[in-house]
Amino acid sequence: MDEQTARREIVRVGQLMYERSYVVSSDGNISVRLADGRVLATPTQTCKGRMTEDSLALTDIEGRALSDRRASSELAMHLLIYRERPEVRAVCHAHPPHGSAFAVAGLAIDQPILSEVILTLGCVPLAEYGTPSTDELTEAMLPLVKYHNALLMANHGAVAYGENLWQAFDRLETLEHTAKIAILARALGGASNLPPDAIEKLINVREKAGYLDERARCQSCGYLHETRITCATGDGAGTINAAPRAATNGAGKISLTREDLVELLSQAVNLKG
Repeated sequence: MDEQTARREIVRVGQLMYERSYVVSSDGNISVRLADGRVLATPTQTCKGRMTEDSLALTDIEGRALSDRRASSELAMHLLIYRERPEVRAVCHAHPPHGSAFAVAGLAIDQPILSEVILTLGCVPLAEYGTPSTDELTEAMLPLVKYHNALLMANHGAVAYGENLWQAFDRLETLEHTAKIAILARALGGASNLPPDAIEKLINVREKAGYLDERARCQSCGYLHETRITCATGDGAGTINAAPRAATNGAGKISLTREDLVELLSQAVNLKG
């Protein structure tokens, strides 16, 4: 993509993020990696709904300024993703309300409730909390970036990325839409997960269609645990047939994820009611 087209698309995506309340005030940031390796990014302390093409910042891949505009203080998050995922050309970070609700509740978006999400996005893990604009944030994201196309950041927000800016935005939009449906389903009594054989079929379809390739099998959380599909890389960090969510340690104690604990407490409250 040439620089002028990238400037135009960043401004348009910023407007969409603002209009859909994925960001407010000066929240969020967007970037595009140009063909020559330079990075075009949204400027610091600027409303994404009121940007202009001339207001964008330009840096090199190390984040060094190449223009008089100052890039977002969270540019390091974008640069980490570009380093870890060479095919990624664009990143969108925002605070969409429903997705961010999962993030502040300490929950991943990783349950197989929608076939379209399995086909086009995959599960969205929760990175541990890290102070924004510091190394804490990028260190928390680092183990997850290679295996996922979108992340939640605890008590912060969401980030999605792709081979072009519209794919990155579409993934952010899918994340938010999925979170909203999951919350509504819980209000109606809970969502029904797809069975393992249906998940396997969807994974096979998405790989044949080119929606996601075999690297997406390395998702270390979520809904692939019970399928017979294995990780193509053999990377221990990406093992799909992982340990069950509740496991015993050597002392005979049971370990639960935060999500399992929340679910158990919710069931206990309902029983008392």
